Amino acid sequence: MILYNVTVNVENGVHADWLQWMKETHIPNVMNTGMFHENKILKLLSKLPEEEGTTYAIQYSCKSLEDLEHYQQNFAAQLQEDSQKKYGNKVIAFRTILEVI
Repeated sequence: MILYNVTVNVENGVHADWLQWMKETHIPNVMNTGMFHENKILKLLSKLPEEEGTTYAIQYSCKSLEDLEHYQQNFAAQLQEDSQKKYGNKVIAFRTILEVI
């Protein structure tokens, strides 16, 4: 199984709106692509004193790298653009791909 992890730091001023948008709009849109079978939102509890905002890991599970590649080639750019348009640099994300062993 493949885990697609999106780590996101969200500024405090947009935090509540962003979290609601993720739960009600963005994650359902990602899941509706049919490439993933499970998702989780995790909140990072440990952080450095100088870090601002709240950090989350959004995890999506898929069966194969081929499913993930299909998602990345056909859906990811538009979904990421939607987030960028809505929140700009108030939300910073990076993505990692992991294999469940």
